[in-house]
Amino acid sequence: MISFPAVVFYFFSAVLIFAALRVITARNPVHAALFLVLAFFTSAGLWLQLQAEFLAIVLVLVYVGAVMVLFLFVVMMLDINIARLRAGFWSYLPLGAVVALLLVAEMVLILAQGYFGAEGAPAPEALPAGYSNTKELGRLIYTEYVYPFEIAAVVLLVAIVAAIALTLRHRKESKAIDPARQVSVRRQDRVRIVAMQAETRGDEAGR
Repeated sequence: MISFPAVVFYFFSAVLIFAALRVITARNPVHAALFLVLAFFTSAGLWLQLQAEFLAIVLVLVYVGAVMVLFLFVVMMLDINIARLRAGFWSYLPLGAVVALLLVAEMVLILAQGYFGAEGAPAPEALPAGYSNTKELGRLIYTEYVYPFEIAAVVLLVAIVAAIALTLRHRKESKAIDPARQVSVRRQDRVRIVAMQAETRGDEAGR
């Protein structure tokens, strides 16, 4: 007899696989973004089943509430030429297939019981009353995994700077101010003192 948590798990897993496939197969980019939102929500449900409430809430608030909404607005505002994007599909297919196979191999190694088993994980009923997965997550990140965490932060920072540098475009019609020229300006370049002869009341009456 299959238990109710197992039914919920298989249902969420089926929805997640379907949404992930639709993300990469949908022709409309807006539909792909919406299916990605569905995939995030389903992943949050799986996190809740694993009693990782903090990760589930962060996934919904950060990715669905901020990142995906931003992606959706950008996709809807940009005039994306789908035919042009699909023009070089077959040329990139071998590299994409190799990357996909590597990802599948990594997933198999992680899920295989012979390599990385979950025997050491405590059962839900064995956890103490005041147990907090948020506290345990913070303790692991900033103690045992502090160096990988810092390296990941640096990599993300480099990716942000690289994205800005790649998308930066210098337009001729845009009006920009050079801060170096503003700092090096002199008073003689901006202010001119003009000597004028003073006028008296007699001169004004004669006019």
